[in-house]
Amino acid sequence: MKDEWDKITSQYEQKGAALLPLLHRVQEKEGLITPETEKNIAEYLGIPVVHVHEVVSFYHLFHQKKQGKCHFSVCQTTACALRGAEEVIEYIQERLNIKPDETTPDGKFSFSVVECLGACELAPMMQCNKEYKGFLNKEKIDELIDKHT
Repeated sequence: MKDEWDKITSQYEQKGAALLPLLHRVQEKEGLITPETEKNIAEYLGIPVVHVHEVVSFYHLFHQKKQGKCHFSVCQTTACALRGAEEVIEYIQERLNIKPDETTPDGKFSFSVVECLGACELAPMMQCNKEYKGFLNKEKIDELIDKHT
């Protein structure tokens, strides 16, 4: 991976500025960011491992455990809460028989509850892998689940 990391960091004046792109690349390949990966990236960039861990744990797009092939990130902040986020969360739990931060036994689905995704106009909404889905209701959730089954 060193050649790939060199290519990414060569695009930045300061090597440490490539932290987010390196994390995204590792997650694309591995599906998660492990403590060992955090250590390797920190050593490669010459920064403290705690700094890498802070970034990984801050952004909801980085996962520290394996996610399902289809991962739902449900927004729970004000606009979504006022327009039914709690019902969306409850329905996903009921339909998939998992709680937030869990994965179905077959590895197909996982979901988490997150803070603002920045698309209040779509409330209630969630991110399905990298795609935003809004104006959620039971029928739309069923369609998404059926699509990924």
